[in-house]
Amino acid sequence: MSLALLSGYYGECGKRGGYMEVTGFSADVREQIYKVASVNLCSNISGQILASLVMSPPKVGDESYESYCAERDGILSSLARRAKTLEEAFNKLEGVTCNKAEGAMYLFPRIRLPGKAIKAAEAANKAADAFYCQRLLNATGVVVVPGSGFGQVPGTWHFRCTILPQEDKIPAIVTRLTEFHKKFMDEFRD
Repeated sequence: MSLALLSGYYGECGKRGGYMEVTGFSADVREQIYKVASVNLCSNISGQILASLVMSPPKVGDESYESYCAERDGILSSLARRAKTLEEAFNKLEGVTCNKAEGAMYLFPRIRLPGKAIKAAEAANKAADAFYCQRLLNATGVVVVPGSGFGQVPGTWHFRCTILPQEDKIPAIVTRLTEFHKKFMDEFRD
């Protein structure tokens, strides 16, 4: 059985559609799975249309094939540039390492926080990465998600950052993030 949810260049934020393929089960079992799925999976109409279009994109010779390919390739190229820009920016920050994005719309930088920051987070009754993320949001308006919500290895700190802001907005985000990070590290330097 496989389940696919659609995102990326096929849809906009908030658009959800999906499909499920059930193979290798008897007809009786498949019938029960479909019954359960029917109760729980209620995509909106636009999500259902989106799923249909994703499963059957324009083909060579179709009137819209060239424009489809141009739009798809343009979006994927832009996402790759955004990911690379953010990855490079994170890797320039003191105490931060970031792997490149491979097939996702997120980066998960690892941040090594000073002991004073970890103690301040404990005093605020927060995970250290949540403390950092909250301070980043308050100072810059940039939203990232603490890695502590993703089951990271104890004693390590991460955050999740999307690559979805418009490409022309990324440089300003990098500037705000870089300035915040320097001030944060200076404030809590051991």
